[in-house]
Amino acid sequence: MSTFQSFRISLSGLTAERFRMDLIADNIANAETTRTESGGPYKRKVVTFEENLNRELNKNTLKYDKEPLGVKIGKIEEDNSPLKKVYDPNHPDADKDGYVLMPNVNILNEMVDLIAASRAFEANVTAINAQKQMAQKALEIGR
Repeated sequence: MSTFQSFRISLSGLTAERFRMDLIADNIANAETTRTESGGPYKRKVVTFEENLNRELNKNTLKYDKEPLGVKIGKIEEDNSPLKKVYDPNHPDADKDGYVLMPNVNILNEMVDLIAASRAFEANVTAINAQKQMAQKALEIGR
């Protein structure tokens, strides 16, 4: 694996985790949103990552080699867990019984996911810094 390929893999991880943190921030920001453009309460969004492989035909073996390129964003899906019902008859979105459907966003779960995403982001930064130091040391060998 070349140095630049390892940089590319770590950078793809940085990009993916940054996107995940942005999505978590959207979930937290909409934790109390009872009315969206689609007409109901906000539904929590979850991102899944997929491997990103470059498949090239090996001219010697005539088989496809899989060169790792890191990760990519696979899907952004709505969480189908049940919405919360809160009794608030004064709320403008309350039904005839006084209950309001609230988003299925649990702030504690979002914070745990945010910490995990930030740790993964930090791990990729550490990997990039280690790769950079190794490249610098390799250049110093010739001196």
